[in-house]
Amino acid sequence: MRIDLSVRQLEAFVQVATTGSFRQAALQLGQSQPALSSAIRRAEQSLGARLFDRDTRHVRITATGQELLPIARRVLRDFDHALGDLGEFMAGRSGRVTVAALPSTSVSLVPRAMAAFLRAHPQVSLSLVEAPADALLALVEEGRADFGLSVRPQPRQRLQYRHLLDDPFVLLCRRDDPLAARTSVPWSVFATRPCLVSAPHSSIRQITDAAFLRLRSPVRPLMDFPSVAACGAMVGAGLGVAALPVLALELVNMAELAAVPLARPGVTRPIGLVTRVGRSLPPAARAFMDSLMPDAPASGPA
Repeated sequence: MRIDLSVRQLEAFVQVATTGSFRQAALQLGQSQPALSSAIRRAEQSLGARLFDRDTRHVRITATGQELLPIARRVLRDFDHALGDLGEFMAGRSGRVTVAALPSTSVSLVPRAMAAFLRAHPQVSLSLVEAPADALLALVEEGRADFGLSVRPQPRQRLQYRHLLDDPFVLLCRRDDPLAARTSVPWSVFATRPCLVSAPHSSIRQITDAAFLRLRSPVRPLMDFPSVAACGAMVGAGLGVAALPVLALELVNMAELAAVPLARPGVTRPIGLVTRVGRSLPPAARAFMDSLMPDAPASGPA
C-alpha cells in the first residue's frame, strides 16, 4: 500500500498533536488555520483514517494518530538531516571527486592540494588516478574522472583546458658530468652526447621531439626510457643525458644526478586543468578544482 503524504502534511499533523490546538499549530507554522485544516484533511484521506477527533472546543489525537506520531517525527527528523546533507553537497563540502593526473603532477602538485582541501572539506571523498597523458585525457573524456591535471589536449578532443603553469625543461646528467657545473645548457648538446628520450606516446616525448627538430644538427637518441624513475637510474648508470620537465624530477632519485636549465631555446611543458566539454562538474569537484587555481579563466575547447 502506497501512502502519499507530503512533508507539509506531516509537519501539520505533528504540530497539531504537539500543541493540541489547530489555532496554535497554525501560528507556529506561519499559515492560516483553514490551510492547516486542509492539510490534515488530505492526510486523513490518504491514510484512510482519522488522526484527530475534534469538536468546537477540543482536539483529541486518535489511536491511529498516536501510532503515527513517532513515525512522523522520525520522518521529519530524517528529512531535515537529508536537507542538511544536500546543502553540504551543493556547497561542495561533501561528495566524491576523482582526479586524474600525470605521474609528475600526482607527486608534485596533487598531494599537498588534496591535504589542504580535505582539512577544509573533511566530508569529501577524494581519489587520485595516475596515468600518462593519452590515458588521462581519455579518462576525463569518458567521464571516469571529474577532471585531470595534464598537458594541453589536442583540438580534436572535446576537452576544455585551463592553464595552470609552465613546467620548464632541464638537462638531467650525472653530478660528475662537466655539464653539471654549467648555469645553463643549449639543446644542441643532445646532438653531441648520447641521450635518452621518453616513450613515443608520452607528453614529454612530443615536446622534446619538437625541440630536436629545431636544431641544425640531428639528434639520434640512444634509447627510450620507459618511465621517469627509470630515466634517472639510466642517467645515473652513465648511459646518457636526458631532458625532463622540472616537475618530473620529483620522481627521480637525484642523489648522484644534477639538473641544469636548458636554454636556446627555453622550452616548457604546459600543465593545466582539463574537463570535458558540455559536462557540469559536481559541486565538490568544482570546489577542489577551483582551490587549485581560483583566479584562472577558462579557455574554450582545446
